[in-house]
Amino acid sequence: MEKSQHLIEDIKHVSLSMFNKNFFGVYHGSISAKVSTHSFLINKKNTILDEVTEDSLIRLDCNKKDYRWSSASGDAEIHEHLYQAISSAKYISYTMPPYATAFSLCHGKVLPKDYFGKVSLGEVLVYDPRNFDDWHERAPYEIAQFFQKNDTHLLLIKGFGLISYDRDIIEMAKKVSILENSCRLLALSSFS
Repeated sequence: MEKSQHLIEDIKHVSLSMFNKNFFGVYHGSISAKVSTHSFLINKKNTILDEVTEDSLIRLDCNKKDYRWSSASGDAEIHEHLYQAISSAKYISYTMPPYATAFSLCHGKVLPKDYFGKVSLGEVLVYDPRNFDDWHERAPYEIAQFFQKNDTHLLLIKGFGLISYDRDIIEMAKKVSILENSCRLLALSSFS
């Protein structure tokens, strides 16, 4: 199996799992894999992330912004900037896990109280983009800067969602899931 075919299978498998956990919405979210130093695979604009196929993904070249970029997910520039800024990033996802995103609206950081969250993640900062009017233009630069300055693979953005990256797609999905579970437990424990 060639390299990009292996990456497609990885994306299909993890994307379906993340969709089933409600981390992706219908036509909402993105997932990508680095193919080479200057290219990556990412879902197309109107891809429903529970049914990723080879046709749902598009290969983008960071050195040549051709017609393919207009067919790619609106998050493609975020992924591009992260791949260029973080050499260890092999996979990237933008998700909107409901408990973590809701938690981000009222808190500046997540301090997990459950075992897995505390041991695996520790403190997770919440980034406040402040003004959503120009966030789409600023996001690729600010997200890459955040990851360069902070030793983390997760960026929870207030009211926007979660950007994550890793060298291993399963590890990336696991961290997203642990953070969401920690936020769910914090929310449920607040009713006690």
